[in-house]
Formats: sequence, C-alpha cells, structure tokens
Amino acid sequence: MPDIVFGEPNLPYPHTFSSLRLQALMKRTAFFISDGTGITAETLGQSLLAQFDTIPFNKFTRPYIDTPDKARAMVQQINLAAERDGMRPIIFDTIVNQDIREILATSNGFMIDIFSSFLSPLEQELTAHSSYSVGKSHSIGGNSNYMERIEAVNFALDNDDGARTHYYDKADLILVGVSRCGKTPTCLYMAMQFGIRAANYPFTEDDMERLQLPAVLKKHHSKLFGLTIDADRLTAIRHERKPNSRYSSFAQCEFEVREVEGLFRRENIAHINSTHFSVEEISAKILVEKGVERRFK
Repeated sequence: MPDIVFGEPNLPYPHTFSSLRLQALMKRTAFFISDGTGITAETLGQSLLAQFDTIPFNKFTRPYIDTPDKARAMVQQINLAAERDGMRPIIFDTIVNQDIREILATSNGFMIDIFSSFLSPLEQELTAHSSYSVGKSHSIGGNSNYMERIEAVNFALDNDDGARTHYYDKADLILVGVSRCGKTPTCLYMAMQFGIRAANYPFTEDDMERLQLPAVLKKHHSKLFGLTIDADRLTAIRHERKPNSRYSSFAQCEFEVREVEGLFRRENIAHINSTHFSVEEISAKILVEKGVERRFK
C-alpha cells in the first residue's frame, strides 16, 4: 500500500501514514484461551496488551476449552475473526493438554503459550519438572488462602457504609470519605485479591456541619485511610444514582469534598485522590502507605 499524504503537497514535511501505521489504527482481535478458568491467560494477556494503547482490541475470554471438539470449534471462531479483521488474532493460552494445543495451532492466529514461555526456563533453573496441571493456580484444594479470601469479602460486605462499627477491632483498614468516592469497590478488591479485612465509613451530608471525627473512628485512628475525589467527577457519579438532586449537585459535592479534606488534614489522616486511579492502583497505594501486609500474594 503506498503512503497516504495529508496536507499541502508543497509543505516541506508532509504528514504521512505508512501501511504499518494504518494497521495500528485498525481493531485487532485477542483471545484468552484456557482449559481451566482462563483467569491466568486473561490477566497476563490483558497486562501485555495494555502496553499497546494505540491499538484497539476486541477481547474474548474462552475458558474450559478442554476437549478436541471444543478446540476445533475454537479454531473456527479464530479463523472467522481472522477473515473479518484481515489480520491474525492474537491468542494467549494456558492450555496444558498438548493434543488440544496442536488443534489450536492449526488456526490462523498468532499463539502465545504463556505456560511454555515461563515454565520451561523455570524448570531449568529449579532442575525440576512442572506438574502441568489444569487450573492449579485457582484450585481450592489444599489452598488455605481460599477461606481467607471468602472471610475477607464477607467482612467487607458486613462492614460497608458504616452500617456496623462494632467489629472495627478486627479490621486491618477502615476507609473513610464522602459517599461514592470509591470506598466500597476498594475494600472488596483488597479482600478478593489480598485477604485484607477492610471496613468503610462514609461521611454523609448530615455529618458536614461542624464535621468531627466520630468517637468510633477515633478509637481506631491508626487504621484510618481517607479517599477523596474531584468534585466534578463526584457530581457525575452521583448524578447516575440520583439525577438532578441536591445530593448530586456540584455545589453539594464541592462542599462535602472540601469539608472532608479539611478533616483529613486536621486529624492527620493519610489520604489520596481517587479520581484518576484504578481500584488496583488505589489499593496498592493504601497498602504501601499504611504498611499493611497482604495475607496472601
């Protein structure tokens, strides 16, 4: 394909897009394929694709591809995507069964075998053979972390939005902030991923007049961590829940954020602005700031 020239031809440096650059603007297809849950293939595949943020992807997770018939059906899906896109789909797989992998290899996709990429050099370093077991990393058999995860999630749900405060002595962390600033999803993420027992306590509109730290929180000051948020972002979030209300008005959001940030400063409560961070980033920053160890990794 010849270069396409944009702009006036007499300019000394016309803007050009080569065929390779045009390809980068076209949407690609990516499959995360596994004979288990697909969590490992999807997690690592997503992390790798995130490094190519100029290329849009259609992403599909296909777990439990664990029979030859399922593998052949998967080949048809891959080939259809290749025909539609005019380019090979990217395939991240954690298939253990070699027969199934050989069937998938007949497709018109670009395959990245996550296990062989990492296990082979690891086997050499450890001078031991991998068990190549399906679903090993997400099995609950003999995994004490599983119950820790469930207990932490139950704790986060039972101690959400300040509904119950008499179990704060068992909390690893207590997140505080205005309503809808990201406290609940952060607590649940830390519970699911790290087994952290996190409660959260919202400061409501009724708290704002002469805002003080409640006695129940003062007793656990060392566990407190604050979340704040830009007022315009908070307005948009609240508007989805209660449109055209005082609760979602910019004036109310700006007032609450200002009052709570003032409380954080007065009470020396560590805090971060959640506006531009993902829940993963917020959680990591909190654990580092508070020095809380993950119950499992």
